[in-house]
Amino acid sequence: MSDEVLVEVDGGIAVITINRPQARNAINGAVARGVVAALDELEDRKDVSVYVLTGAGGNFSAGMDLKGFLSGDFPAVEGRGFGGLVEAPPKKPIIAAVEGYALAGGFELVLSCDIVIASEEAKFGLPEPKRGLVAGAGGVMRLPRRIPYHIAMEIALTGDFYPAARLAELGLVNRVTPPGGALAAAKEFAAKIAANAPLSLLATKRILVESADWSLDEMFAHQSAIMNPVFGSKDAMEGAAAFAEKRAPNWTGE
Repeated sequence: MSDEVLVEVDGGIAVITINRPQARNAINGAVARGVVAALDELEDRKDVSVYVLTGAGGNFSAGMDLKGFLSGDFPAVEGRGFGGLVEAPPKKPIIAAVEGYALAGGFELVLSCDIVIASEEAKFGLPEPKRGLVAGAGGVMRLPRRIPYHIAMEIALTGDFYPAARLAELGLVNRVTPPGGALAAAKEFAAKIAANAPLSLLATKRILVESADWSLDEMFAHQSAIMNPVFGSKDAMEGAAAFAEKRAPNWTGE
């Protein structure tokens, strides 16, 4: 991986760290390409079931690197979007572990994740209107799907910062931790997920994501197409056998 994006794999969990602490982890082209390179490798690895995305040095990300933007360094990858993530989130579950600032594009990266763990000192916001810009990396589209419409409008139009506690009240943040505790709590959460069958995780996430666009008439057919191969997998047999034998299952992802 690049110096701007660090990856650590342990116990079925891959921690992906945006490593530009001197710039509050502002996203530039190198970060976007590093995230893509990391995910392209990790998506095919059977020893990884879940990701944790975080930032180095006490901040998640302050958004797009405006200095880089002015010099022509656009922080996106074709087909993957801003930060190498927002237009094509990974198939495996991804948890955001947030300390400090998650602003603008940083907040949009959070909104691309499946679960959010944040320090009580974390601050979230879409301040693009204050800079003559628009939160075009999914923020104004995803936010009203996560929280009530009028509150989404407030956050998007004022450009103000909001604490983790407020977003937890709104259901956007899953857990709030003491300062400095977001990554450890995210790893604990990830370990619970990684203990489950890999194929089940992939199918469950896919159904949760895609079913929002399914009609009532077609939704069970679509679900069956995704779910049925899981029921015929070796891991399904292993799960039943482990339950009957009162032991921990040994998943193979097959």
